[in-house]
Amino acid sequence: MTVNDTTLHQIIAAIEAHDTIIIHRHEHPDPDALGSQGGLAEMLKQSFPTKHVFVVGHEVGNLGWLNEMDTVLDEQYQDALVIVTDTANTPRIDDTRFNKGNELIKIDHHPNDDPYGDITYVDTDASSASEIIVDLFHAGDNVLQLNGAAARLLYAGIVGDTGRFLYPATTTKTFAAAGELIGYDFSAAAVSRRMNEITLAQAKLQSYVFNHLQVDDNGAAWVTIPLVTLKELGINQDSASAAVSTPGRLGDVVAWLEFIENPEGPYRVHLRSKGPVINELAKSHNGGGHPLASGAKAANEAEMAAMVKELQAIVAAWQH
Repeated sequence: MTVNDTTLHQIIAAIEAHDTIIIHRHEHPDPDALGSQGGLAEMLKQSFPTKHVFVVGHEVGNLGWLNEMDTVLDEQYQDALVIVTDTANTPRIDDTRFNKGNELIKIDHHPNDDPYGDITYVDTDASSASEIIVDLFHAGDNVLQLNGAAARLLYAGIVGDTGRFLYPATTTKTFAAAGELIGYDFSAAAVSRRMNEITLAQAKLQSYVFNHLQVDDNGAAWVTIPLVTLKELGINQDSASAAVSTPGRLGDVVAWLEFIENPEGPYRVHLRSKGPVINELAKSHNGGGHPLASGAKAANEAEMAAMVKELQAIVAAWQH
């Protein structure tokens, strides 16, 4: 048995030992955050009908069709097992009560820079946290059971974090997990169609990105989306994520920064790459993530300009 297998069995034992299980994920959730959180919850409800299983977090914006959050009282955390999925560090955990339970488990696929939790399971080779939940199911030795509701959410998480199987983290294991999931009672085609849909306002935002994107000779690109543009289009911060991958459709673009003005504080920064490693850049600006997909924050235009110069240097070095 490998170290990873041992940890998965420790997680299963912790689940079996608790009557109440509360599952968290990161703020501003993407399909993998909701998929791994909700997929795990549905799997546990199917496997242990007498346990109390909850998912918590703030509103999920335009991804509300995937899953809805539960209302959990403070006193319900007493003696509860808390599991956090798809969240690299504690500041990003949605709902600060995550440390109020009896035991805390971290399940994630980002670099383990913040190894929080009594049990930490991190697999950076996994395409998604949802893929790890499938691994947990396999480790269950018939203790854990999947159903259509769980499979639908986990499939959505895998599709979302692989960019519909486009990104390098997609492996034969990823395809095997997705193939297994679509054997359950849900429409994979309906999930994929819904994930591919955008609103007219989001389409106009993508047009704005193309019209305002700056690209240097080496393929480093950047764009700023001001708050006034979001307001004019009627788009909130979460819906703006529909334009994060837009620059990557251009053949001349190798890596890019997308700065989204935030009315409540620093600019949200999305970093994406087709080759050069950009997560160290993210880490140096209050962020982090995967080598080719990360997030950060920029306090002002001066920090934004500094990030652009750093990205340009990274891409230039990679090209030469």
